[in-house]
Amino acid sequence: MRLSIIACLFFLSLPVFAQSVKGKLFGEAGAGKEILPGGTVRWIGTETAAFANENGVFELPLAGITDRRIIATNMGFIADTIVVGDKTYISIVLRKNEKELGTVTITDKSGAYISSLSVGQTEIINQRELSKAACCDLAGCFGTQASVQPQTTNVVTNAQELRILGLSGVYNQVLFDGMPMVQGLSYTYGISTYPGTVVNNIYVSKGTTSVLQGYESISGQINLESRQPDNTDRLLLNGYINSFGEKHLNTNLSQALGKNKKWHSLLAIHMVQPAGKVDGNKDGFMDLPLLTRYMAFNKWKYGNDREKGFSMQVGLRVVNERRIGGQTGYGPESEEGNTAVYGQCVHYTQPEAYVKTAYRINDDHAVVLTASGFLHDQRSWFGTTGYVAKQTSGYMNLQHEWLWRDKHLLKYGISYRYLDVNETIRFTDTTLLRTFAGNYYTKLRVPGVFAENTFHWYDDKVIMINGARLDNHQRWGTYFTPRSMLKYAINSKHTLRASAGTGWRQVNLFSEQINLLVSSRDIVFAETLKPEAAFNWGLSHTYRFTAGKTTGTLSGDFYSTHFTNQFFPDYDADPRKAIIRNFEGTSRSNGLQLEASFVFFKQLEFRTAYNYLDVYRIENGTKNSIPFNPVNRAMTALSYRTKDNKWQADVNTHWFDRMRLPDTRSNPAPYQRPLYSVPYITYNVQGTFRWKTLEIYAGCENLTNYRQPNPIISAENPFGPYFDLSSVWGPVRGRELYLGVRYAIK
Repeated sequence: MRLSIIACLFFLSLPVFAQSVKGKLFGEAGAGKEILPGGTVRWIGTETAAFANENGVFELPLAGITDRRIIATNMGFIADTIVVGDKTYISIVLRKNEKELGTVTITDKSGAYISSLSVGQTEIINQRELSKAACCDLAGCFGTQASVQPQTTNVVTNAQELRILGLSGVYNQVLFDGMPMVQGLSYTYGISTYPGTVVNNIYVSKGTTSVLQGYESISGQINLESRQPDNTDRLLLNGYINSFGEKHLNTNLSQALGKNKKWHSLLAIHMVQPAGKVDGNKDGFMDLPLLTRYMAFNKWKYGNDREKGFSMQVGLRVVNERRIGGQTGYGPESEEGNTAVYGQCVHYTQPEAYVKTAYRINDDHAVVLTASGFLHDQRSWFGTTGYVAKQTSGYMNLQHEWLWRDKHLLKYGISYRYLDVNETIRFTDTTLLRTFAGNYYTKLRVPGVFAENTFHWYDDKVIMINGARLDNHQRWGTYFTPRSMLKYAINSKHTLRASAGTGWRQVNLFSEQINLLVSSRDIVFAETLKPEAAFNWGLSHTYRFTAGKTTGTLSGDFYSTHFTNQFFPDYDADPRKAIIRNFEGTSRSNGLQLEASFVFFKQLEFRTAYNYLDVYRIENGTKNSIPFNPVNRAMTALSYRTKDNKWQADVNTHWFDRMRLPDTRSNPAPYQRPLYSVPYITYNVQGTFRWKTLEIYAGCENLTNYRQPNPIISAENPFGPYFDLSSVWGPVRGRELYLGVRYAIK
């Protein structure tokens, strides 16, 4: 079935021709010009129009046209009328509108929206949407949308992952400026180290994505685009404090450098100071960890990759973080690793760097080199379990981009992925008879080749991306990864999309399954773990409309993931053990999402979404649901701002149906938990006041103070044989109030 779906999409790429005028849209940029994707061209006196694609290319049909003049427009540039005459290809260069560029403010674009230009189903979360919540880190940036579900993986240290299609966060690829900076050891805490103040846009794609970023994306992709040094606030200050006493401070500074001001720099500083020790449910454990974090990020930019010549972006970042959680009397200086007071302490440092260079030979050819790498040095204690780990990661991608036949874009090249992880586990207490102490070494050496072509037909009504990779794993051999995406714009209102493809990934056991280290279970290695592999296909439909002063979008999508090999710790066979083995049987994820969003009078926004998830595996002829996935989930978000944009109010709600939980029926009665959770709902509110360059915002998360009862099994005896954190399914920290201030010089 999977091969037939991919084949059908490939066959649709047979050439299609129509009588038309083709061209390319540019805008002035310094002494040269730049491509203008998304610009509009229209035959004068008609409704026949086209958008320039991501390469600035457009195509206008000639049928019925008598007046062969084109009107070209793009925001920030002066509209122009061009006489085409008998030409079949034309290049248009628009002049900058300096007055408009200096004063225009976009206020009618919704903060989160489905991109009309992307071939795959891609939701864009911009800065306006991020301002609707505190958004202190990446995990907090998805409170007003339904595609991504943040999930706590360790309640004591507040480690979180981002789930798409009901699957663990390891199956979606998290990128920073297109680079794989969240992987291996950085997976557990990495998503928390990116504050919302450094983010320009977040791109969320479900299912199959481009092969250019690698082979790992199975359920989707989350790409954080950082702020551009040449197009952001000169100065941004953000301060935040919550009712637990946790403090956040962010500072961004951008400026032009060099004799000719061709270099631009963005320096971002992020700092978190810990809260007080809070135990709202009186189980003896802190409701949130004591978090101390320091981050510095410097991004440099030279030139523009859409102009001829050389361009470059360089990013440098370093993170130092310490998390302390556990019983309220825990202090790592005196209780670390002993059995007097239970606690967890995680301390790590991660320096990283990346570079993106491009040389555009002409309008049709460019060579692009990207490379990144980071070091991760971590020292941790989880009760009496000591965990020391070091990681070295590297990534390189070299590609040639060729725009052929004026419309179709071919990208091909080579890549290399490198990873070394050294882990040491030891126990200071052996009464639990755990057997997995020792040294563990994981490596990844994967050279690869890839090619991807984007086809444009019928005035960009039909766009298809076909791509494939060949990658060689140092142990498991060659993997072939084909992927295909199709977009059909039926008209200006209706868009259909389809995708299909495969993906695979190597398991990094302890960093991705942190609960293995924090519970009292023993780990049994039944066999060597193979790379996980899956096939994903999906369909979506988007309908956009305007009715008076109301604009709206209705969308629906369905994605299905079929694993051919998958890993998950078996917690059900024996509640005292976690059994590690491959699962090559039937494992599926079927996800349906229906969403509606409306904007009334450019002031009131309303969004609602429903998710249906059927995530299961079949063992011994029995269908078993994967734990912690609500079959039904719903979200609503309401945002209102005054006409002068000084006041804004935001409310969002999330409803979760019951979830299957790990089986604890063989435990003694006091340490058993139900097989299913109970449904619950959370409410979040925020108010914002803006005055010139100052913003003051205040809000409340979990307004009704809902808490999961008894989240930690055997909390009264954390060094005993039944202590377990793997049954946490709901909020544990209760109501959270916060107050923040932003100051920006544009």
